[in-house]
Amino acid sequence: MGTIVMNKNDDIIMRLVHYFITECDYSPVVVNGIKDEIWLENNEGPYKIIRINSNHIHNNEQLRIDMYKTFNIMKQIKKQTFSLSMNVLNIFLDVGESVTLKETKNMDNIKLKTLKDLENSSIEKSFPSIKDKMLVNLEGIDLIINVTKDINQKTEKRNKSYERTFKPKKIVVTNILIGICIVMFFLTLLHGKGAITNHALYYFGANFAPAIRENVLNIYRFVTATFLHGSILHLLCNMYALFILGTQVETFLGKKKFTIIYLISAITGSLLSFVFTNSLSVGASGAIFGLMGSLLYFGYHYRLYIGSAIKNQIVPLIILNLFLGFTFSNIDNAAHIGGLVGGYLATMLVGVNEKSTKNEKINACIVLAILWGFLFYVGMYLR
Repeated sequence: MGTIVMNKNDDIIMRLVHYFITECDYSPVVVNGIKDEIWLENNEGPYKIIRINSNHIHNNEQLRIDMYKTFNIMKQIKKQTFSLSMNVLNIFLDVGESVTLKETKNMDNIKLKTLKDLENSSIEKSFPSIKDKMLVNLEGIDLIINVTKDINQKTEKRNKSYERTFKPKKIVVTNILIGICIVMFFLTLLHGKGAITNHALYYFGANFAPAIRENVLNIYRFVTATFLHGSILHLLCNMYALFILGTQVETFLGKKKFTIIYLISAITGSLLSFVFTNSLSVGASGAIFGLMGSLLYFGYHYRLYIGSAIKNQIVPLIILNLFLGFTFSNIDNAAHIGGLVGGYLATMLVGVNEKSTKNEKINACIVLAILWGFLFYVGMYLR
């Protein structure tokens, strides 16, 4: 087609960005206050961050300033993406002859003047498909059209996936769980002739370690206990939390995954309570903490979109509730902690759409099985 002639750096940038986004699933990172730089992120990639810099670096002093700025931006991205460490590929397209690129901790600095410089570089070693997948046979307007089309298709596909995940859905399972808890509360009241008694709670399946140790068939109490509540205030607080958190998790992950996460969280919370508590234990709070753990795992994978909500809402909520659990008596904090861990592992097990890997799911299954076995053994034979 046309005979548009592009700047050399712009040509290289288009080809690199096209490859990293369409072939390696990197996503652009919005960094305020920068110019002539592109930042890409993929937590599962060979490099978590790729920076492409077309600014002219004419001496080592300017390079030092540029590196200082880069490390500060990395700190911001670490906070935004909840990363303790990240390896970075720093690609310089316009570097003076007197500039010396040195090795830096967790950062590979590459000088790339032409595409031929890719040969035997760390880029080619980390991305071996770059030879075959990069657009090298297109020029001018043909290159622009193909790059734009492919990136738009990739973006459209990603946006549809995000829309499926975040769009409001009809909430079913959360409402059923709330309904069961309310029905069980009134049944317990009837059994106790207008009062919530320990006998009534035990009758309907409260978690009670001595009963389970006496007869292992009583393990059904690990589940039934999470549908019972000791007072109207206990019920109302838990149902409000279940409605808020359950609606979010069911929307993000779907009904089937939400049900699995809720039950695994409930059982894990009951198991840790079984180890540390010998009195009657009831309530949905262990499973509710599991929903918080689920949101932590989900939020990590969608940290570029809801990272601020996780940092400013979910994490403080978890810390506050754990603090209250340790501060006041008659709160089964073991169930809360167990549920939190169980919810995180359960979400890793069922997976987040287009985010989780098969290895993560297998690892979660193994860890969860070991954890359940260990807690059950300790609660049965070492208490």
